[in-house]
Amino acid sequence: MPHMKIFLVGGAVRDRLLGRQPHEHDYVVVGATPDEMIALGYRPVGKDFPVFLHPATGEQYALARTERKTGPGYYGFETRFSPDVTLEDDLGRRDLTINAMARDEDGTLVDPHGGRGDIEARMLRHVSAAFVEDPLRVLRVARFAARFAPLGFTVAPETMALMRSIVSSGELSALVPERVWVETERALGEDRPTVYFEVLRDCGALAALFPEIAALDGVPQPPKWHPEIDTGLHTMQALEVAASLSPDTTVRFAVLVHDLGKGLTPREQWPRHLGHEEAGAKLIEVACARLKVPNEHRDLAVLVARHHAKVHRAAELRPATVLELLEATDAFRRAERFDRLLLACEADARGRGPELRVAPYPQARLLRRARDAAASVRLDPAFVANSTGPVIAERVRANRVEAIREALGA
Repeated sequence: MPHMKIFLVGGAVRDRLLGRQPHEHDYVVVGATPDEMIALGYRPVGKDFPVFLHPATGEQYALARTERKTGPGYYGFETRFSPDVTLEDDLGRRDLTINAMARDEDGTLVDPHGGRGDIEARMLRHVSAAFVEDPLRVLRVARFAARFAPLGFTVAPETMALMRSIVSSGELSALVPERVWVETERALGEDRPTVYFEVLRDCGALAALFPEIAALDGVPQPPKWHPEIDTGLHTMQALEVAASLSPDTTVRFAVLVHDLGKGLTPREQWPRHLGHEEAGAKLIEVACARLKVPNEHRDLAVLVARHHAKVHRAAELRPATVLELLEATDAFRRAERFDRLLLACEADARGRGPELRVAPYPQARLLRRARDAAASVRLDPAFVANSTGPVIAERVRANRVEAIREALGA
């Protein structure tokens, strides 16, 4: 079909110009119909517009298309595709100039919106005024800012202005929670996840989408324990440490929300935050229900919020209290999750300014030693055979307390 042309588009083109290895390759097909694609062996997978999988590679090939705003939110678009839609038409509907480039089959760069220049300038800039039609782009720009911050990228002032206009229009309320969470989890997995939330704060979207996090800004903490004082600043510093400790988004999310309860403390009680652990755990459950956060993320976050203060004081706890902490966090059955909890607590402890960022966190080693010692307790089979359940449980607990005492030298 001589009229059909195929172009590599989007992230793969951008990443190669940045010297990065593309994770996936997407293609746009110009001058073809769905029937022609199927006749060539491509498998259709798109619901809202024609997307096909290559018969050999499985990579995605989409027919060139345009979009027209018809209603609020991410899904409020009418899509048009036909053989007369050009590559330039298709690139013109994209969000950022660095994502609106293509290469033809000969490798020639097609760059109608100056994406290559913005890569050189390290600038995230919108393609056109149509940017404001899709509120999800606020989150996408913030996510790309988090991804490319290590390379020096920033959001163009005029693009930030459009993001603020989207927020002020109320369009963010039309986003479905699942889309908000998908973008947020992806951002949490980037090298600099803090930038995502900072960009959202700068354009006003943080208060609109994550009011519990925005409420932490300006809330003071006791200088004795928090030299950075501001809870919002501490949260970002702790998240930065978490990103250096683990790529696991469950750990990073738990750190992000571990102090939400401090946003509920009455002003007259500042800078103290009595009971913020339990208040934060309840608030996390509410926020996670609203955002449709997966159970794995929610459960770890609730445990960290509820128990981080006690973990920090591990060296001061009595052996029986250590055992209560291990039982409350299900450390024996969920050892891997307990290790993630300790990582989150370490990030919290070290996220208090540059001097403490590299401070050791012996509490994690201590509690792992206590867990392993308690988990190794075994009862005499003869005692078990001749005892009732409550008696066995009491003996296990007493032996575990003693094992923890010996392990910790208490």
